[in-house]
Amino acid sequence: MRVLLVGSGAREHAIGWKLENGGRVSELLSLPGNPGLARLGPLVEGVSDTDVGAIAAIARIHKVDLVVVGPEAPLAAGVVDAVSRLGIPVFGPSRSAARLESSKSFAKQVMSRAGVPTPAYEAFEEPEPARAYLNRSEGPFVVKADGLAGGKGVLVTDDRDAAIGWIDRCFDGDFGAAGSRVVVEDHVDGPELSVFAICDGETAVTLEPARDYKRLLDGDRGPNTGGMGSYSPVDLPVGLVDEVKRRVIEPTLRQMAEDGTPYRGFLYAGLVLTADGPQVIEFNVRLGDPETQVVLPRLDNDLSGLIEAAISGRLADVSLRWRATAAVNVVLASAGYPDNPRKGDRIHGLAEAERNAIVFQAGTAEDEGGHLVTNGGRVLSVVGTGPSVDEARTAAYAAARSVSWPGVQLREDIGEK
Repeated sequence: MRVLLVGSGAREHAIGWKLENGGRVSELLSLPGNPGLARLGPLVEGVSDTDVGAIAAIARIHKVDLVVVGPEAPLAAGVVDAVSRLGIPVFGPSRSAARLESSKSFAKQVMSRAGVPTPAYEAFEEPEPARAYLNRSEGPFVVKADGLAGGKGVLVTDDRDAAIGWIDRCFDGDFGAAGSRVVVEDHVDGPELSVFAICDGETAVTLEPARDYKRLLDGDRGPNTGGMGSYSPVDLPVGLVDEVKRRVIEPTLRQMAEDGTPYRGFLYAGLVLTADGPQVIEFNVRLGDPETQVVLPRLDNDLSGLIEAAISGRLADVSLRWRATAAVNVVLASAGYPDNPRKGDRIHGLAEAERNAIVFQAGTAEDEGGHLVTNGGRVLSVVGTGPSVDEARTAAYAAARSVSWPGVQLREDIGEK
């Protein structure tokens, strides 16, 4: 089968890698892709991944059998709707269903109607009521730009002035249209967990969970990022994933169907494991990054077959198989990330790293001489595997330390007990 994969990050590289390894994909096209995905098949360059009409036309011109959409922005823009209208199979939620991620207040409303456990919140469309609400609240404070902000629109802080300043940043346009509405959420304590599911509108099958690291620096210090690493499996209480499926994912699917926006695609539930049980702090309408990079290497099923079952509503007949292995992902970021990532630094040591680990590319490009250089904030995901998390961690860090460029950043505590 010929597949068009939309996206350019390490998550998409991992999805493409998994599709290729399934043996059923004869050609993988990536739009816009990256140098890592270019090793797997042709790139469709010069087209934005949010130009939904162009993507649909390209899918038709290339006679693809399946379109898989990786990132949230094309989903929020309606690429699934545009491709579906041409009768081409496409995996991902519709534009309306993608509001579970593109509007945090919409997701909260769905969860409220569905009875899904989530922290209490208020949404604001003007700064003054939001500031007044914070002044009446006790910290810690959680302030979120309502829309898509590339993982950078959330602040968790004990500092009331900083929280109010974040509200001002949102309404002053620092996050573009994403900050035109602000959600202020109650803070909840506990370890975070990512649970992923594949959904066909009615049925969901859950993937093995992963744990990620949002802060830039060791010990969960520093600014929030898109994610500096992850590991899987996660040592969890027996039955927790089933509880999340029963209390979070299935009620959400039922509510979305009742609302006339059935949900098909990957669904990501970002959770905090509180003393009173799991609480949903966010939904994402795609696989997570950096979690995808450790979950897919552990999956024994063919990914294209799972996607086809979801598109055709046959997930009830599917059972997942998992390899008896662990995976740890160490993200290597560019100098200046997350505020001002530097581009154009030449990357050294990639071939050596790939001898002992899986390396997924994200913020990379080739310069005029054909050398791989940094081209974004999170540049590489270096994934070690092994019989245990400790052994996978050792492999990941050994490979990560063989890669270098000026100012490379990484955390040293990914997967550390």
